[in-house]
Amino acid sequence: MAESASLSGEQQDIAALAKGGRTNVFGFLLRLVARIPFLFIAGRLYGAEDLGRFASAMIAVELAAQLATFGQKRGLAQQLAGGDDRQPACVVADALLLSGFAAALLAGLLYAFPALMFPSGQFTPLQRLLPLAVVPLALSDVALAALAYRFDVAATVRARAVIEPWTLSLAAGGLWLLGAYVTGLRESGLIFAYVASLFAAGAASFVPLIRSYGLPQAWSPRLGSMLRLALLNLPLAGADAIEWGSRKLDLFILGTFAPPAVVGIYYVAQQVASLPQALKTSFEPILGPVIARNLHEHNYPAVARQVCQVGFWIIAAQAGIALALGLPSAGVMGLLGPGFAAGALALGLLLAAEVVAAPAVVSEAALIYIARMRNFWISLAMIALQGVLTIVLIELARQSGFDPLMQASGAAAALAIAQVLCSLLKSRMLARILGEPISNFRMPLVWAAIPAVITGLLFKLCPEWVEVGIGAPAILGVYAVLIWRSGFGPDDRVLFRKQAV
Repeated sequence: MAESASLSGEQQDIAALAKGGRTNVFGFLLRLVARIPFLFIAGRLYGAEDLGRFASAMIAVELAAQLATFGQKRGLAQQLAGGDDRQPACVVADALLLSGFAAALLAGLLYAFPALMFPSGQFTPLQRLLPLAVVPLALSDVALAALAYRFDVAATVRARAVIEPWTLSLAAGGLWLLGAYVTGLRESGLIFAYVASLFAAGAASFVPLIRSYGLPQAWSPRLGSMLRLALLNLPLAGADAIEWGSRKLDLFILGTFAPPAVVGIYYVAQQVASLPQALKTSFEPILGPVIARNLHEHNYPAVARQVCQVGFWIIAAQAGIALALGLPSAGVMGLLGPGFAAGALALGLLLAAEVVAAPAVVSEAALIYIARMRNFWISLAMIALQGVLTIVLIELARQSGFDPLMQASGAAAALAIAQVLCSLLKSRMLARILGEPISNFRMPLVWAAIPAVITGLLFKLCPEWVEVGIGAPAILGVYAVLIWRSGFGPDDRVLFRKQAV
């Protein structure tokens, strides 16, 4: 009877993960549809140089927001699972107060020292208002983490995959048009659009948060508890910052070696490659609470199975998307503006990096609870390795006489190498701790990829519009049919089967 109950509980966990996965696949499609207009507007209207300056400035703002969350995007689940004796609304309120205070301090620091955002020293008074985005970005992350604890992934999809990207696209286009009548507005259009999109996403996060948790009753902030929470979450905050930094370090280093136009093209490639990344990161809020509960019950075999299951789902989906976008990469990049097709190699390498990073992400979902410091040190070592490799590969490409965009591909290659090593190390460490095998790779991934690659190579013989418009869906279709037939067993197909959780 106990075994049956345990099995039933694990089946409910898998069903919850599958439900989150279905929602996130839908969210990915919405994000894809919404992101394309922004990239088109930014590339065609603003140009690669403005886009490069915007990308460089945005790094400082997003880093500040990451630090302000104090790792609560994943650590909050542990607090809500039993780390506090008060009503959940009070725990969430403490978390929001802590992050809001830190975000306000960091925003003030960026405003006082704008060189942190604009190293060249060239910025307008309007562009200097960019730090306003730090507070809504940090608070929205914490609010969505609280909602994900209750398996409300739809709120994240609405805020991050609908409200934020569509506000960004519409605001960027509208401000460019207004720039014909208002002097200097076009120079700041991308930054203003970005700030507006984060405030809109923040509002879309707080409405469902209040509906789900309600307002805190008889709440008085516990400063001592908040400080202890901040210290407890330092390894999580560091791991989150490193995970985020691994996707920005290449852009930051490239900005010191290459002109803004090259940085802008690389940024566009990054944004296209980040589309499948949403499938990976959006599983974290659902996977975290499930793993936290099983670890609390010392049900290590269940944790291992869930990590392997979700890891395979993510890799299978990301591999198909990477093939569909990577094989016709020159055509995909060329759609976004003149000269952008030169970033095709960088796009292919960045897509590959997202696929190989999946095992590290799902392993880390468990490691943050049982080996925080070891997980942190591995992450730190990997981002240091990535930084060194980025500089070395860029310098090698430069000394070999390659053009700046080929040098930029060295930054993407460094990211891919670092992610492979990180995935291997974290998977093996988790397997040793749990005493269970951890593997997200299955041979059917290869058997499905080979015909998809052949399909892509055949479409390369066609005109570019055929390669992108027909070839990309065909590549994804061939891959999807084969992976479904040969790679997805009954346990995998629960991802596509609705059931009560």
